[in-house]
Amino acid sequence: MTRRPDQRPAGFLSRFLKDRATRPGEVYGVPGQGSTTLLSLASMAAILFLWWLVTWMGWVKPLFLPSPQAVWFKFLDIWANGFTNTPFLEHLGISTARVFGAFLLACLIGVPLGLAMGMSPVIRGIFDPPIEFYRPIPPLAYLPLMIIWFGIHETSKVALIFLACFAPIALGARAGVKSAAIEQIHAAYSFGATRWQVMRQVIFPSALPEIMTAMRIGIGFGWTTLVAAEMVAATRGIGYMVLSASQFLQTSTVIAGIIVIAAIAYAFDLLMRWLERRLVPWKGKI
Repeated sequence: MTRRPDQRPAGFLSRFLKDRATRPGEVYGVPGQGSTTLLSLASMAAILFLWWLVTWMGWVKPLFLPSPQAVWFKFLDIWANGFTNTPFLEHLGISTARVFGAFLLACLIGVPLGLAMGMSPVIRGIFDPPIEFYRPIPPLAYLPLMIIWFGIHETSKVALIFLACFAPIALGARAGVKSAAIEQIHAAYSFGATRWQVMRQVIFPSALPEIMTAMRIGIGFGWTTLVAAEMVAATRGIGYMVLSASQFLQTSTVIAGIIVIAAIAYAFDLLMRWLERRLVPWKGKI
């Protein structure tokens, strides 16, 4: 039997799809990690070029949008000479300590509480309403309460960032409990596992992908709240630097501070993604 030129041998489609599915970094024609990285770099380069073009053509006054070169030279100046008689690394260290201190405290409290809320209707009934009540409130709304309750020192700043990180972490851990299959839990109990063993060996590994995602979201909220936390009685910190520079219309300093905050937050997000690939390699594959 002859085959027309436009016909392909039997099984061609299945072999083609198998080849595409097993090709490194691609699944059925979806761009892989390398292509995504190139697209991200191209997108950033396009944004920088557009920024440079707008300022070079004079379409926007430097007061409102300084050129990339001006921002870069201002950053170098702050790096070398500091800001308000304080070294730049000290500003950076203070802000990083505030955010990551509050974030770690939110993880230590929020993850166990979220797991308990997912496993116990009683605990969920007690803690779910207050968390859901304050979660949508902007941090600036309860900043005065933090100052009244804890004063104007470090406690109020850390507490404000803690509250911003705590809600998404706790709710993410609670939602992750639902990822554990009931058959696995019953099987563990049938083999004589205790409640603690079931939680540690069945529920927690199943909830870990949701917990990792919630931690990424929580640290993002923490950096978002940093500027608000350093609004009152702060003399050091990246957020303080941004706010202080804005009062004197030092736009290049403001943009430099914003870029530093974004860079640190993005670097930590990349670290969390790397940890996800190591700790939960099955995420998105089952």
